[in-house]
Amino acid sequence: MTDRPRYSFPIARRLLSFAGRARQNWLTRHRNNFNFAIHMVGIPLALLVAPILLFVLPWWWALAAFILGYLLQWIGHQVEGNDVGEFIPVKRMMGLPVTALAPRYALPVPPASPGVGTLPD
Repeated sequence: MTDRPRYSFPIARRLLSFAGRARQNWLTRHRNNFNFAIHMVGIPLALLVAPILLFVLPWWWALAAFILGYLLQWIGHQVEGNDVGEFIPVKRMMGLPVTALAPRYALPVPPASPGVGTLPD
């Protein structure tokens, strides 16, 4: 029996690692059941149905599907209490406050111990 060389595929491993982190980040920001469900309709509507409609119906149907898909996602984020992901970088560049994670799902910050972070009198 001959030994076959083992391939490590470092790029594939990095891509899988990135995809796992991105999925976990997405699930963290979509904890509300209504928000999650409405995204399952809005994302395909905006990213899959709209381009297909460009070839089947007049262009404004595709535009309407894209806008409706994003509107559904925006409604979901309003219910959840956080910002739409695509708007976060824009808001940060403009210096506006950002709510990446709904406050009700944020981990509580433990109180500081006495004497930690204070200056002596």
